[in-house]
Amino acid sequence: MRRLVLLPLLLLFLGCSQNHFNVPAENFASRVKMLGVAPIFIDDDSDIKHPQKEQLIALVTEANHTYEYQLARKLKETGNYFSVSLLDGDPRMIFSSLFFRREKRDDASIQYNKYFWKNDEIQKYIHKNNLDAVMLIVVSGLSKTDKIYSNTMLSSLTSEYNYLIMTAQIVDANGTVLWEYPNFRSRLPTFQPMIALQYPDFNEAEANISEKAEVKFKTIDGIKRRFNEKQKDLLRRETKEAEVYVSQFDEMVSLLKFDSSKDPKKTPVPEKARTTVDQSRPAAALPATPQSKPAVVSGPVVETPAVKAMEPKILPVEATGVPSDEIVPAADQPK
Repeated sequence: MRRLVLLPLLLLFLGCSQNHFNVPAENFASRVKMLGVAPIFIDDDSDIKHPQKEQLIALVTEANHTYEYQLARKLKETGNYFSVSLLDGDPRMIFSSLFFRREKRDDASIQYNKYFWKNDEIQKYIHKNNLDAVMLIVVSGLSKTDKIYSNTMLSSLTSEYNYLIMTAQIVDANGTVLWEYPNFRSRLPTFQPMIALQYPDFNEAEANISEKAEVKFKTIDGIKRRFNEKQKDLLRRETKEAEVYVSQFDEMVSLLKFDSSKDPKKTPVPEKARTTVDQSRPAAALPATPQSKPAVVSGPVVETPAVKAMEPKILPVEATGVPSDEIVPAADQPK
C-alpha cells in the first residue's frame, strides 16, 4: 500500500526535475546570464512551395517583426536571466552571415529542419552584442505526409502538405547548442507546425460528387488573416498576442524555464548586465535601487546579576534585514 502511495509522488518528482537543456540546467544557469534574441529569420531557400512565394515571404517577414518582441518579453518574465535583449538588424543579412547549412530531419517521428551555424560568425555576433548566448529562431518551409479531416470529421485525405514551421536554438560563443526546439529531451516530444499552407477542398469534392478532394494552397489574404487572429483569454476577449505566434512562443518558454534558486554558483550581476540596453527598443528607466539601511549594531549581551534560585537571562537581539540589491529587467516596448 505504501508503494502505491509513493509511486505518484515519485513520478511527480521526476517530472518536475526534467531537464530540457543539452547541458545540466545548473550549468546553463551559470553560463547564460545575458541572453540575446536575434530577429526572427525566414529561410527563403527552404521548402516553401506556395505559388506566390515572394508575397508570402514578405508577409511572414512583416509578421515576424511585429510579434518577435513578445518572445523577448516572455523570456524576461521567467526571471532566469539578468538581461534579455531583442537584437536589432536586418534579419535577412544576419541569417545570411550566420547560416552554414540546413538538414531535414525525422527524429522521434518529428520532421523538422535543423540548422547549423558558422562558429566564427556566431562568436563575433555574440561578442559584438555583449552577450553570453543568442537565441536564433527560423521560420522555414517543410513538406510532409499528413491525414487531414473535414470539419464534419466524416471525410479525410492522406496526402503531402506544405507547412511553415518555426525552430529555435540557443547557442553560446563557442558554437555549442545549449537548447533547441523542437526539444527531444521531453518524455513525449511534440512539435506543431506554425501554419499549414495547403488544405483539402472537401466542399468542392462533395459539390462535384468526387471521391477525392483536391489539395489547394491557401490565399495570401487568408494566411494574413490567420496571422492577425488574436489569442483570447478565459473570458473570450481578444488579447494583443497573435495566436499563431504565441502558441509557438509559449511552447518554447515552457521548455526554457528552470529553478534558478538551485544554481549552486550564484555570482554577482556582471557589470555589463547593469549597462546593457535593448538595441532595438527604447530603453525604459530601471527602477531605483533601494538604499541599504545601516545595519543595527547590537550591544553587548546583558546578563542579570546572579540571584539565588534564578537562572541568568540573556536579552534576545533581533537582526534587521537588509534589502537585496536586485535588478529588475527593463520591460520592452513594441516598435
